[in-house]
Amino acid sequence: MPTDHDSTYNHDLQIDLAEHGSVTVAAITGNVDTVTADDLLATLQDAIAAGRVHLVGDLRGVGYTSSAGLRALLGAMKEARRRGGDLRLAAVGEKVFKVLQLSGFTSILRLYDNVDAAVASYAG
Repeated sequence: MPTDHDSTYNHDLQIDLAEHGSVTVAAITGNVDTVTADDLLATLQDAIAAGRVHLVGDLRGVGYTSSAGLRALLGAMKEARRRGGDLRLAAVGEKVFKVLQLSGFTSILRLYDNVDAAVASYAG
């Protein structure tokens, strides 16, 4: 039964940024596809440009990502790493995980079970 938080068929993208100490968590809700990937990349790049280079993408609200979404995540990760930070992913759902796995991104991006674990990973 769909809930208000079921974004499987939602083509609108919502990105909420929150500070957790020196880590910025981007809670992403909706589908990341050719329509929305540029918005995601722009939001993450703006955060990086503002010096927030330790990023966590909270994907618990993402029902689907296309190759355009993968390119956006990869672009943000590369820029964050270039500036001494990183983009780490948390709470990746099964469908999105399969796309990440098939594309080889699970060996490039660091994935965590939940946001707290991803945020804590920066302390080490």
